[in-house]
Amino acid sequence: MTNALPQSLIDNPRLDQWIAFAEGGRVRLATGKVEIGQGVLTALAQIAGDELDVAVERFVLVSGETPASPAEGFTSGSNSIAVSGAAIRLVCAEVRELFLRHVAEQLACALGDLTIADGRFRRGGRDTGDDYWSLCHAVDLARPATGSAVIKQPSDYSLVAHSLPRLDLPAKITGAAFIHDIAPDDVLHARMLRRPWRGARLVALDETAVRRAAGAPIDVLREGDLVAFTADQEIAVMRASAAARAAAVWDGGAPPPADAGDTDWLMRQPARDRVVDTGSGEGAAGNRVVEATYSRRFLTYGSIGPSCALAEFRDGALKVWTHSQGVFALRQWLARTLDLPPERISVFHRQGAGCYGHNSADDAAFDAAFVATRVAGRTVRVQWTREDEFTAAPLGAAMAVKLRAVLDADMRPADWTIEIWSPVHAQRPGMNGTANLLGAEALRRAAPPPERIDDVPDAAGGGATRNAQALYDLPHHRLVHHLLADVPVRTSSLRGLGAYANVFAIESFMDELAELAGEDPVAYRLSLLSDPRARRVIETAAEMASRADATRAGRAQGLGFARYKNRAAYMAAMAEVEVNEEVRLTRVWAAVDAGLVINPDGAANQIEGGIIQAASWALKEQVRFADGQVAATTWNGYPILRFSEVPEIDIRFIAAPHEAPLGLGEAAIGPTAAAIGNAVARALGVRLRDLPLTRDRIMMTLLREDGPVTGRSP
Repeated sequence: MTNALPQSLIDNPRLDQWIAFAEGGRVRLATGKVEIGQGVLTALAQIAGDELDVAVERFVLVSGETPASPAEGFTSGSNSIAVSGAAIRLVCAEVRELFLRHVAEQLACALGDLTIADGRFRRGGRDTGDDYWSLCHAVDLARPATGSAVIKQPSDYSLVAHSLPRLDLPAKITGAAFIHDIAPDDVLHARMLRRPWRGARLVALDETAVRRAAGAPIDVLREGDLVAFTADQEIAVMRASAAARAAAVWDGGAPPPADAGDTDWLMRQPARDRVVDTGSGEGAAGNRVVEATYSRRFLTYGSIGPSCALAEFRDGALKVWTHSQGVFALRQWLARTLDLPPERISVFHRQGAGCYGHNSADDAAFDAAFVATRVAGRTVRVQWTREDEFTAAPLGAAMAVKLRAVLDADMRPADWTIEIWSPVHAQRPGMNGTANLLGAEALRRAAPPPERIDDVPDAAGGGATRNAQALYDLPHHRLVHHLLADVPVRTSSLRGLGAYANVFAIESFMDELAELAGEDPVAYRLSLLSDPRARRVIETAAEMASRADATRAGRAQGLGFARYKNRAAYMAAMAEVEVNEEVRLTRVWAAVDAGLVINPDGAANQIEGGIIQAASWALKEQVRFADGQVAATTWNGYPILRFSEVPEIDIRFIAAPHEAPLGLGEAAIGPTAAAIGNAVARALGVRLRDLPLTRDRIMMTLLREDGPVTGRSP
C-alpha cells in the first residue's frame, strides 16, 4: 500500500532533506516549519521518534534555515502537524524500513525477526551490534520518498499521545533562545525612520538636530524615503530615531481617516464582489426573514517582544537571522528588492515573540538586510520599538458581516446568506506577487503596487471568507464577499484570519434564531447538525458547564462552536461572564476534537492560549486612528487582557486516536469570542453585535435599547 504524499513531501522528496544520522548518536531532523511558541518542534520530534524508534533526546532539530531545511512555505494556518508532521511520519517510516531491510539482508533473516530499541537493531531480542549510526554510510538516503512504508498504528506509539516536556523551553528559561539576545562582537546597531502612512514622501529631515540628539557618532543612510541610523552604541540610534520622527517633514500619501474600520466606513469602500451559492435552489420561501449585522475593528498583533533581526553582508553573500514565519519566501523577496541572486542569500529562523500571523518580523529582516548591504563586513542588528510595532506593523483586517435567514415553519433556516465586507487578510511576502516589506516600499526604485490584490483562495481556507460557510445543515447557503482591495491601511494575516469575525457572527446569529424559536441554544444547534464529531463537542462542552452555578444576577453562560476552516479541529466553548460596569470573563469550558493529539499538554496550551487571546480581542482590543496614524503608541492606548483577568479554563479533548491529526493552533479564536458574546447578551438581555464588548459599547447599546433581533415577513 502506498500512502498519498503530503504537499511538503512532494515539494521536498528526498529522504536526506529530512533525516540524517550524525556523530555522537544524534539524529538530525529538518523541517521548514518554525517554533513560534506552539510547541510544534517537540511534537514533530515525537512523531519522528516513534517511527524511527529513537528517543526524543537524540534529535537535533534544524528548523526554518534556507540552506538546510526543506522548503515548506509559511508556518501558518494550523498546518504544521497536518502537513509537516505527515511528511515526517512517512519519511521516518521509510528510513526505518530501509535500515531494517539492510540489516535483514546482512543477517539473512526475516524482517519480522528484527526490532529497534533507541536506534539499535535487535534480532530475537538480542543486540546485533549495529545501529543507525554504524550503518548510515551503507544505507543511501539520497533518494525520493515513495510513501510505501508501513506507518505505526496508535497502539504502537510510545511517544505520540504523551505529554513530553517542550524541547524549546530550557533555552528560553536560560535566556539563550531568542533573536533579541544574539550579540555578536562586531554588531552595528541600526534604527529606521518610518513613513507615517503608506505613500508618504520625505520632504525634509533636519540631520543636524538628529545627530545632536544622538549624543554619540552616528551615520545616516538614505535611499528614497527610507532612512536608517547606524552606530556602535544602541542608545545613540534609539535617540536618533526618536528625534527624527519630530524632525522629519512628510507630504502626500493616503493617511487613514479617524473612522477607518467602522462598519459604515467598511461598507462605503470600493469593493470587488463575488457570490458563491451552495445547496439547492435560489432561495426558499418561509414565514419570517431575520437579519443582523456584526463587526470587528482592526487589530494589532501585540507581541510582547518587538521585532528584531540581524544581517551580515560579506564577500557578496548575505546572511539574515529573523523570526519570520516564511524564510524561503523572505529570501526570494529580499533578493528581488535588494537586487541580489537568491542563491547568495541565506535566511535563518531564530525564535522571537510569538505573533500567530504576519507581523513585522519580515519588515525588520529587510531593514537589517538593507543596512548590511551598505556596510559590508559588519553584523547589523535592527530592533523595532513599541511605537514601531503599533504604528508600522501590518494590522489584522476589520470586518463587517451581515447575516440573513429565511425561516421555515419550524423556525429553521430554509435560506441563509452571509455578506462580508473586509480588506485582504494575507499579504505576506510573495502573496499577490509583491514583497509587502515596509522598507522596500519606501525605496526610490520600489516596484509599483500590483494591479490586482486577491485574498486567500477559498480552497486554501479563505481569508475574509474563512469559516464563512456555516457547518450547519442549511438547504441553501449564499456567500457574498465584498473584497476591499484598496484601503489606506496595510493589512495581513492575524491568527484565524476571517474566522474570528465570521464565527462570532454566525454563532451569535444562531443564538438569536434559537431565542426567536423559543428553544435552548444547544438543542437548536444540534437540530441543524448531522456531523457526529461536531455534535459531540457541543454536547460535551454543554455537559462540562452544566454543573456551574450561573443563576446569580448579572452572570450568564454562552455557547460558541466551529470547526476551524471546516477541515481542522472542532471546538465548542461555553463561557461564563459577570456583567456589572464591565464584562468579566470568569470561566471557559472547551471541548475539542483534534483527531490524534500528538502532545496533549502542548495541545492544551494551544487551546488555552487561543482562549485567552480571543478573550482579549473580544473584550478589549481595537485599533483607533488619529492624524492619519494608529493612535496608540503604548499599551496604555491599546489595552490587552491582564493576568488578573484570565478566566479559569477547563479543556477536554475528545479521544480520536485513529483519526488524522487536525490543526488546532487557531481553533479556539472564533468559538471563544462567540461564547463570550452570547453570554454577555444573555446577562444583559440586550445583544451587542460589534466587537470589542467594551464598557462604552455596552452603555451605548443599552441606551439604544436594541434588544434581540427582530424578524419580518418576506
